[in-house]
Amino acid sequence: MPTSPDAPAAAPIRPAAHKPSLQKLFLTGLLTLLPIWLTWVVVKFVFVMLSDISAPLIGPVLQNVASTNRQLAWLDEPWVRTVLALLATLAVILFAGVMARRVIGQRLLRWFEALIQRIPLASIVYSSARQLLDILQTKPDGTQRVVLVDFPHTEMKSIGFVTRVIREHGTGRELAAVYVPTTPNPTSGYLEIVPVEKITPTDWSVDQAMSFIISGGAVAPDTIPFSPPPVADRAP
Repeated sequence: MPTSPDAPAAAPIRPAAHKPSLQKLFLTGLLTLLPIWLTWVVVKFVFVMLSDISAPLIGPVLQNVASTNRQLAWLDEPWVRTVLALLATLAVILFAGVMARRVIGQRLLRWFEALIQRIPLASIVYSSARQLLDILQTKPDGTQRVVLVDFPHTEMKSIGFVTRVIREHGTGRELAAVYVPTTPNPTSGYLEIVPVEKITPTDWSVDQAMSFIISGGAVAPDTIPFSPPPVADRAP
């Protein structure tokens, strides 16, 4: 039967869409859930650590309230104790931040530091941690704070923070004390003593370096130095 010249042309037959294989679906799902899982691991570590600080104080109080009033028995649930302990710790941290900006808070801090200095082991831990945090919050003199060091060999690098520069006994060669944090938990790591001429300086800030470490390298600039600069290019 002849077709009318005004009749629309038949739509071309499109090939059936290729269904993704089970392996591709698995990889897609894994890459989708991996950032969520990593975020959960870091957040859970911080929340559990913060809630454990106030848990010994909050737990008995909630248990007494729940035992005296049956209507408030839900306060003795484990998740309630964890949440309230976390909120109590956060409130103490915020209160400490407010007090640290006031004169009375600074006086209390100096009194506490003087008390800590009288305890042998505690004085070493507190003063070392205090100096490390102060160093990371200030700009270095002469040496970049965020650097790359050879690990485990010269063709691989690890990111680290220069805490200070010392000199080798006898030769006077400059050596950098470099703290190398681990991924994704930067609160743990190790210390290396590296010759200054062997480190690779960067123009990163501490915040950029921490984002790079926590994200496992996913949050990074497009370019990064890899080889140490020539000796002639180094600042005196």
